[in-house]
Amino acid sequence: MALLIAPSILSADFAHLADEAAAVAGADWLHVDVMDNHFVPNLTLGLPVVKSLLEATDIPLDCHLMIDDPDRWAVAYAEAGAYNVTVHAEAVADPVTMAVELRAAGAKAGLSLKPGTDLEDWVEVLPHYDTLLIMTVEPGFGGQSFMPEMMDKVSRARRMVETGHLNVVVQVDGGIDLETIERAAEAGADCFVAGSGVYGMTDRAGAVAALRAKASAHARRPQPSSA
Repeated sequence: MALLIAPSILSADFAHLADEAAAVAGADWLHVDVMDNHFVPNLTLGLPVVKSLLEATDIPLDCHLMIDDPDRWAVAYAEAGAYNVTVHAEAVADPVTMAVELRAAGAKAGLSLKPGTDLEDWVEVLPHYDTLLIMTVEPGFGGQSFMPEMMDKVSRARRMVETGHLNVVVQVDGGIDLETIERAAEAGADCFVAGSGVYGMTDRAGAVAALRAKASAHARRPQPSSA
């Protein structure tokens, strides 16, 4: 599988989201941070905006739900047409049922871990998931500094994939730019969420391409040929 670049609209202009989605041509996923001002101390957007985005772009939506009670709300994002719906391990009450319901509703199921959450505590439920999102900042706000100490967690997840214990996309989110993406790729990440690293640039599509090239050059695993 090729590496995936997922620009985060948290750093986009919310008044022009359709244009901002169009500006990241070449992106694999469009990362949508849903925050409820309870699970994290910030309030962003919700299902109505996601439904509008689905009508405005062909880029698969990667919805990251930083919310309380995802067991109640997450399936609606899958039913609306989101490609990947990620819930937080620290918030979900029944992680196995959550994954089953997301998949039944037509989405990939993702599980996210905060920096302080131990990967080993979730290994038994991860076979039910398609995506493992390892936060490389404390969730809640864009523009934070990358936490290099999280690369050990990424490397452990990659080893579990390589040995056949897990079959997940290993995603990283937080502080990803042209410098930090090297470390994340070397550690074994598959998918890279970048906010200001894309939307802080004048040429957003060019930023996506540059991040992809940098990640591919430093990837821990061989990349498919482009020929």
